[in-house]
Amino acid sequence: MKRDPVVILVVAMVVSLMLVFGFNWARHPPKTSTDLKFKGEAPDFTLQSLDGRTIHLTDYRGKAVVLNFWATWCAPCKIEMPWFVELQKQYGQDGLQFVGVAMDDANPKDIAQFAEDMGVNYPILVGKESVGDAYGGIPFMPETFFISRDGKLVDKILGLKGRGEIEDDVKKILGPGGIAKN
Repeated sequence: MKRDPVVILVVAMVVSLMLVFGFNWARHPPKTSTDLKFKGEAPDFTLQSLDGRTIHLTDYRGKAVVLNFWATWCAPCKIEMPWFVELQKQYGQDGLQFVGVAMDDANPKDIAQFAEDMGVNYPILVGKESVGDAYGGIPFMPETFFISRDGKLVDKILGLKGRGEIEDDVKKILGPGGIAKN
């Protein structure tokens, strides 16, 4: 019986990938919200925005912040980004601020082009692994944190959720009376 070398090569590659991801998973298992390195207080960070400004999370104190870790290659991120744009428009005047943290290896120019193509109307920061680690690790993307006006972590969404669930969390961090009547 003759074996096809292409099949053998494909099987070998699949097994190799499984081993690499398996070892990485074992060494760095995904963390849950109970594993976060903070209790209630969202870790501050210093990151560069796409326009070269230095941004700290504490710059947004007094605003309700939706902190979204994403990547240009992330298909679910592309689904939720238009929702974020809409929600930023809808609730921005009420003190809501979306902040995107790009966690991939694309250069800032490519990230900026991607954000422009998506119509992003909120700050995009160039992420660092240390910032992801401060938030308990970012095992999957997107990962979104909801932070109250006083800097407390209110909720976290791992992966893609529906627009309604995201909007419910936005209303939570805006707080009672935090939404203007239109």
